[in-house]
Amino acid sequence: MLLSPALLTALLALLAVLTPPEVPMTRLLPAAPALAAALWPVGPTLVLGLACTLGVSVYAVLSSDHSILFTAAAIGLVTVAAAYASHLRLQREDTITEVRTVADATQKVLLRPIPRRVGPLEIGSLYLTATPHARVGGDFYALADTPDVIRLIIGDVRGKGLPALAMASAVLGSFREAAYAATGLAQIADCLETTLCRDAAAALAQGDAAELFATAVLAEIPRDAAHATILSCGHPPPLLGRRGSVHVLDTDDPGPPLNLGGLLTPAFHPHRFAFGAGDQLLLYTDGVTETRDADGTFFPLATWARDQLDKPPRQVLKGLHHALLEHSGDNLNDDIAAIAIRKTA
Repeated sequence: MLLSPALLTALLALLAVLTPPEVPMTRLLPAAPALAAALWPVGPTLVLGLACTLGVSVYAVLSSDHSILFTAAAIGLVTVAAAYASHLRLQREDTITEVRTVADATQKVLLRPIPRRVGPLEIGSLYLTATPHARVGGDFYALADTPDVIRLIIGDVRGKGLPALAMASAVLGSFREAAYAATGLAQIADCLETTLCRDAAAALAQGDAAELFATAVLAEIPRDAAHATILSCGHPPPLLGRRGSVHVLDTDDPGPPLNLGGLLTPAFHPHRFAFGAGDQLLLYTDGVTETRDADGTFFPLATWARDQLDKPPRQVLKGLHHALLEHSGDNLNDDIAAIAIRKTA
């Protein structure tokens, strides 16, 4: 593709020589520097345009057809315009590169990479945004490696744009602070609710009428015990894989979504379950279960997971990504986040 302007020039020059004079193939040569503007820097674009101009001028003199000199002038004008267009394109590419660099830095700050192994746990993570070329979206996750327990959060902000990103940042900041000091998941959820309600009140005082809330699930896994605890805040239930079977960890009394404390009285009830060696926990956002195929059928996560949750976490999530793309026909229209945690000892 990068050689196409030069190949086009050579092809048109050859045709100009081989075709009769009444077939003015040289009039097509301005297309070569115009194409170069889309692919080449300014210097090579000018060189190509100059070569075309000189070549046509020489051809006009040798053929004694001075009307072709008008084509040479046209090539010269198109070359100047193409060089300027190439300059503008390079400026835009530099700007896009800077924006992507900032987005990458934002993602690393907001969504810190989760280690592949923490204590007795092997962990894998998956994050996909629905917006093309976007680096971060409304889904979020984090891990806190405390001395006694390992705590995780995964969730989804109900909203879009910068307000949703700001809420996700507030949730993660509050979680990272509370996860090391709280005595349990209910206390962490209380801290998250307090943080979001305070931020929402401040935004309302500044005239921002956006009303956002977030669903989330918290998980707590002790280092030296064969059990784990989850707490749901209006979030889809995790899946537990154990010896070829899959269990939906749907709590009887889930808490309300975060930032609805002003409308509902938050009551957070953790749910404890057995979690021994070989068991695997799959946390995910609703972008996974709400992925549809061409007929509008939701992705059957629990059915798919029956043959998958005995594999290593990274392989599970790689397979999940492939299955979602296949189910949706490569048309994922929602942010997706997932964490797979397998206990190895």
